[in-house]
Amino acid sequence: MIANLSYNYISPAEYLQGEETSPIKHEYRQGQVYAIAGASNTHVVISGNVFAMLRNHLRGSGCQAYISDTKAHIEKMDIYYYPDVIVSCDPRDKAFNNFLRYPCLIIEVLSPTTEAFDRGDKFADYRNLDSLQEYVLVSQNKINVEIFRRNSEGQWLFYSYGKEENLHLASVDFQCSINDVYEDVSFESPS
Repeated sequence: MIANLSYNYISPAEYLQGEETSPIKHEYRQGQVYAIAGASNTHVVISGNVFAMLRNHLRGSGCQAYISDTKAHIEKMDIYYYPDVIVSCDPRDKAFNNFLRYPCLIIEVLSPTTEAFDRGDKFADYRNLDSLQEYVLVSQNKINVEIFRRNSEGQWLFYSYGKEENLHLASVDFQCSINDVYEDVSFESPS
């Protein structure tokens, strides 16, 4: 969630050094630093569900799933983002301590204040990651998962999953019921 903008240019090295000791997380976009706010409980449960299933699925495969504190580094654009879940199968990413440059899968759980950015500029930025095969948007307001999948011609194809459907993440050959993504999530308003 983008909450605050600093108008002074900060180098990537300064940004990374600052993130090591900062009590709050920041995303970095071409010299500008944006504080990100905390997430709702629903957001955290959905992210945790997806991460746990992917972590179990990927055991022993050479791929690794990370949750919320690992940055995606879009090197050619000078950008660092914190996706909710990110997966890399590229051994080159093992050289980095707190970011990945070669993810194959990025998942964002949509928040009301960040949804437009996640769908627009952030997705446009992520498309500059040559390794990225799928970008997944998960609603926290209703049962809905949208997958953008890069085909062999480099075009992004759209897949949408709703209630009672099984979703497929081709980048890591993973399938699950959409109900598993939303386990322990209630869309009823509290009394």
